[in-house]
Amino acid sequence: MAKKKTPLNYTGKDLEHYNALVEAWNQVSSSIKLRAGEVLDRSGADKRGVTTHMADVSSDTASHEIGLRQLSEDGDVLDLIEDAFERLARGDYGKCQDCGEMISEARLKVRPYAVFCIKCKTKREEMER
Repeated sequence: MAKKKTPLNYTGKDLEHYNALVEAWNQVSSSIKLRAGEVLDRSGADKRGVTTHMADVSSDTASHEIGLRQLSEDGDVLDLIEDAFERLARGDYGKCQDCGEMISEARLKVRPYAVFCIKCKTKREEMER
């Protein structure tokens, strides 16, 4: 998973999308570094003798599991960003992977690694319920 560092020959909207993906990558990477440090700190708490009460152990365990789940989710987002870099390089960035229509600029501005348009994403969420 190599981070793209140069905008190649992007111009106009492609350059804007590239920069948005780089910014998203940087934000998620920073979040992972911060969470990883917190998770590692929590994992050693009971080994240092700090946590002794059963309720504290349970709370620490739950907190540790939440941190691990968040790290996993952040890793999934990095994968989506990598995929978006590849789609941008291929020239099919911004196309919904379900219907093939273009994803709105407003959605890409909020989630530059989006793979579904709002309509298709909503359908998928409704089917998951």
